[in-house]
Amino acid sequence: MLNKKLENYNIILASGSPRRQQFFKDLDIDVDIKLKPVDEVYPIHLKHAEISNYLAELKAKAFKTELQPQDILITSDTIVWHNNTAMGKPKDKTEAFNMLKSYSNTTHDVISSVCFTTASHTKTLYNVTKVTFKTLTDAEINYYIDTYKPYDKAGAYGIQEWIGQIAVTQIEGSYFNVMGLPTHLIYSTLNDLI
Repeated sequence: MLNKKLENYNIILASGSPRRQQFFKDLDIDVDIKLKPVDEVYPIHLKHAEISNYLAELKAKAFKTELQPQDILITSDTIVWHNNTAMGKPKDKTEAFNMLKSYSNTTHDVISSVCFTTASHTKTLYNVTKVTFKTLTDAEINYYIDTYKPYDKAGAYGIQEWIGQIAVTQIEGSYFNVMGLPTHLIYSTLNDLI
């Protein structure tokens, strides 16, 4: 449906994430995948969605000078915000364990920001989903880390994996946002941009 509306535009997705790429296929939106290395460092004073907004915009800046009038660049970033701290991708098993243990019997925010950039305009939006975990045992945490190795995932887990099935007791907001992309925002924003 949206693909027909976008036929005169070139949608560029700057993401190496297979999940994000699949979301665009599922939305029936044709995209060109283009990647540029970006050092994902943000100023320490930023909080909550300011962090993911900053990183999504930082990823877009790498492409800004080469965008053509028909190009729409989409960049995004997802963080887990818990105990007033941004949980990034865990460096090792200990860090992954500590992150997951901290979610036990609590609620945290998953924040995804999406930056839409054209040759003349930038628009950044974000979405917040509240995720509640049951009380996790150390054995459950260790099993998940050893089996699924969630080192490439913000906050050390993928909700679509085993941990999501056994640990998540409540979600307030978009499930797809927790997977890494607020698809409803992509759809509505591209509809409005054209």
